[in-house]
Amino acid sequence: MDNNISEDRKKYLAKRKKQKIAIIITQITILVGFIVIWELLARFNIIDGFLTSQPSRVLNTIMDLSSNNLLMHLFVTCFETVIGFLLGTIAGTIIACILWWSPFCCKVAEPYLVILNSLPKVALGPIIIVWVGAGMPAIITMALAISLIVTILEMLNGFLRTDKNKIKMAETFNATKLQIFTKIVFPSNISTLINALKVNIGLSLVGVISGEFLVSKAGLGYLIVYGGQVFKFDLVMTSVIILALMAWAMYKCVVLLEKGILKFIMHNS
Repeated sequence: MDNNISEDRKKYLAKRKKQKIAIIITQITILVGFIVIWELLARFNIIDGFLTSQPSRVLNTIMDLSSNNLLMHLFVTCFETVIGFLLGTIAGTIIACILWWSPFCCKVAEPYLVILNSLPKVALGPIIIVWVGAGMPAIITMALAISLIVTILEMLNGFLRTDKNKIKMAETFNATKLQIFTKIVFPSNISTLINALKVNIGLSLVGVISGEFLVSKAGLGYLIVYGGQVFKFDLVMTSVIILALMAWAMYKCVVLLEKGILKFIMHNS
């Protein structure tokens, strides 16, 4: 019986491995096909290569930027994104904890959170620049403004949806509110926190690029604006592609963090 289960398990794992390989191959094929079609369309003048650029010109632009402060622009955008991401996640989680702790404050804050979440944060850009000054502080504040409210709403919603039966059971054993939060509510929402991290990394990057559009002297957003102003659309497309790769890399870092957290929880449970 054990051997049969073992064989079934092996077949299941082999099937999953084949499926994973097939997915990766399909993803790579789609990407390569898109790049080839894009290049051919531009070479045969089916699309305007000046406006849409083309992979070969993007590659040449990357080579030129590599010897002209590309790493500096990458570092600036990455640093601003990480700072905004961390501040938004930490501050948002703390505020959500406070609102869960005080139902009165939660009810008072609810309409304001909804309004702030609906408000286009880019519209606050000029005001933020006046408040905190031009440059990196304004850009990080923009990223914080975009990710903060989403984190509060996401985490608070998770806290409020925690299994009521578990909380009632803990209350019957005279557990304090702090014990209920630290032993039941917060641990039950680790997955919610991880999802918030995945969302926030993208939102923080959006905030940083929006801030760099308004006021910056370096960063990928600065390169995009500069390229558009001087009609260097190769530079614009190259910056967008680099930005997409950076967003993918940051998301993968969050996924690795998720695996590490889940592994730690399983090991200590």
